[in-house]
Amino acid sequence: QLGLAAPNNTPAKGAQFIGGEQAALNRLNYYLWEGDYLKTYKETRNNLMGENFSSHLSPYLSLGCLSPRRIYHEVKKYESERVANESTYWLIFELLWRDYFRFMFKKHGNNYFQSQGFKGKIFDFSKDQNQRFEKWKNGETENTFINACMKELNNSGFLSNRARQLVASYLINDLVVNWTWGAAYFEEKLIDYAPSSNWGNWAYLAGAGNDPRQNRYFNTEKQVKEYDPEGTYSAYWNGF
Repeated sequence: QLGLAAPNNTPAKGAQFIGGEQAALNRLNYYLWEGDYLKTYKETRNNLMGENFSSHLSPYLSLGCLSPRRIYHEVKKYESERVANESTYWLIFELLWRDYFRFMFKKHGNNYFQSQGFKGKIFDFSKDQNQRFEKWKNGETENTFINACMKELNNSGFLSNRARQLVASYLINDLVVNWTWGAAYFEEKLIDYAPSSNWGNWAYLAGAGNDPRQNRYFNTEKQVKEYDPEGTYSAYWNGF
């Protein structure tokens, strides 16, 4: 309720977050009703830049400024008064995914903070993982797109859902670094950090959590062609 703004050095490209319940309610109203962005959420949710490609409600959820129930009922109201489509379904699905990880944390507890996870998966990490991790977190890897993502995280405290998956996959599969280090770094940097969502998603991507696949690998080059074909995102954030 103090109206404090989250650190953000990028007013032109980064989402702006003002703290407090009223700001949260304003954002919810704007995204659903004033801007009517919810109707295309499924099509835009994997974009990388801008304020309205996704709801940007996660910081308010993580800090208790807004409840998932409030969002759910507002979406159901939107469905009854405007449109019910795949986009409204997917926003509710994301709320359910968040709840799912909370229940899984109750079930498995501290196993989520161990590299083997609750599956007991054995990893063979790189011998020089310390140096690789430092380059990853500072945006100094051989991959310019990954570097851009990490610079956005370091400068704004926020990353899109797609970017989070890509930098996590890169650390786990390309750099072969202990995934718990990445999860801990996200814990340090993210303004929307929530323990179960953060650690649950990292374990999921590492194959040590809920994913039935053994390895969930994202081909960065393919992803860049799809989500940053002109290199706009990469060029912008690598300028920091």
